[in-house]
Amino acid sequence: MSISVGDRAPEFSLPDQDKQVVSLADLRGTPVLLVFYPFAFSGICTGELCQLRDELTAYTEAGVTVLAISTDPVFSLKAFKAAEGFDFPLLSDFWPHGEVARSYGVFNDKAGMALRGTFLVDADGTVAFTEVNAPGDAREQQGWKDAVQELAA
Repeated sequence: MSISVGDRAPEFSLPDQDKQVVSLADLRGTPVLLVFYPFAFSGICTGELCQLRDELTAYTEAGVTVLAISTDPVFSLKAFKAAEGFDFPLLSDFWPHGEVARSYGVFNDKAGMALRGTFLVDADGTVAFTEVNAPGDAREQQGWKDAVQELAA
């Protein structure tokens, strides 16, 4: 099942790198950018999340909460966040393995990982932007920023 603009965003609750549960429902009233990525410490993922870290104010100044989600365990995410200095939560979709990625249509069953899926969820819980990239294809983040600016306008 793939998620399209205008769909209701699937609800979820996942632990972050510090084992604190983050629920999409608890963030209602605030736009949320969901950034699914395959693996912590991998080359493309690290580059994408470091760019997101470096340009985070483009999202936070627009009132958007950024959440990065992978199928890595929380311990890997904690080390990844510390190593790269990320200022946004890294959520673990480890168990049941890839359940949230599946609900968004971005789980690769053969590889057991999330695809590079990006979803902007508006304050009411409706998907306002979606982009899915194939494994090995880095994302162009300007589309996310444009969608955030349109939502904020």
